[in-house]
Amino acid sequence: MIPFAPLALLVVLFQAEPSAAARARSADELRALFAEAVRLQQAHDLDGAADAYGRFLKEQPRNVEALSNLGAVHAAQGRYGEAIARYRDALGLDDRRTAVRLNLAVALEKAGRPADAAAELERVVAATPQSRNAVVLLAECRARLGEYGKAAALLGPLHDLSPDDRAVTYLLGLSLVQDGQMERGQVLLDRVLRDGDSAETRLLMGAVKLGAGEYAGARDDLQRAAELNPGLPRVHVFLGRAVMNMGDATAATEEFRRELAGNPNDFDANLLLGVMLKEDGALPEAMARFETAASLRPGDLAALYQVGALRLQLGQTEGARDVLERVVAAAPDFLEAHVSLALVYYRLKRKADGDRHRAIAEELQRQLQAQQPGAKVSGEAYRGEPRVPAPARKRP
Repeated sequence: MIPFAPLALLVVLFQAEPSAAARARSADELRALFAEAVRLQQAHDLDGAADAYGRFLKEQPRNVEALSNLGAVHAAQGRYGEAIARYRDALGLDDRRTAVRLNLAVALEKAGRPADAAAELERVVAATPQSRNAVVLLAECRARLGEYGKAAALLGPLHDLSPDDRAVTYLLGLSLVQDGQMERGQVLLDRVLRDGDSAETRLLMGAVKLGAGEYAGARDDLQRAAELNPGLPRVHVFLGRAVMNMGDATAATEEFRRELAGNPNDFDANLLLGVMLKEDGALPEAMARFETAASLRPGDLAALYQVGALRLQLGQTEGARDVLERVVAAAPDFLEAHVSLALVYYRLKRKADGDRHRAIAEELQRQLQAQQPGAKVSGEAYRGEPRVPAPARKRP
């Protein structure tokens, strides 16, 4: 009788190392799978490529190229969160991959995280200062964060090197105008005008007039820009601001919605549409817009104030207190925030704190009236950019 082999021995036999031929066959299969994934990606079969890269990474989870390529596939699918995760996985294995970091920054920007994108782009530009695309994207992120002076500082050297680069000239001119550097912006506008009429030219002209308070002229130029290129980034938000300042709230609301249809991460469009919605009593949607704006520019006081003031209006007193305390800590002269915070404290039965902020508000009001006789607290405006006016309501 032949004795049975012990169970442990059988397990060891089945776990033995594969033969050299088997290993070669497995390696060949993986190479073929990676090649198939690349082929599917190049053929724009994104679902097939994602599946193939996923199967490959189950066997080779530390392959930087596969992780990076899968990130690119997810980005093309609009799945930016997953793209960001895969790019970070790749950089965790090799943080010298500047191209991967640039792709990560693009995904972050597309996901509405311009501050995080800017942080990655600073590293890309430091490593490859000659990269025009990285510098331009960093400038665009700075502009999205409201840091127009920083955007202009980045674009200026590029313009000096390539004065005929229309895209850089346009972005630099727009950044200068939004930073209040009207004279320098006008010089670039004059150069752009030599190339004839275009949507970009009209937008720049409208932005200059908007900054000068020439709202009717700005509206006309911006309407022409929208006719020439309805998809031009920011054309509808500028047009919305022009008609809002002319008292046409309905038209302004429509323009802000048009901007957000093409670019849901535009700060001004979210903030100003929120103001319009709040005035119309659409408070939940207004709050969503304010919170989106605050997430796009973390720490922006205009957006934070709107979140806090609306929370107060909705009866969310503790939530309002948390936000408004941050606002007055960052901007002690923000009159409206002190007014709102005083009311918060009174509702919380903290009379001493309420009295203190009421006194601060009254002193700031006296100072404001001394500088601008007749000025009153609007409950909406803040001295920074963008100013959030409370326009006269003009309804059809």
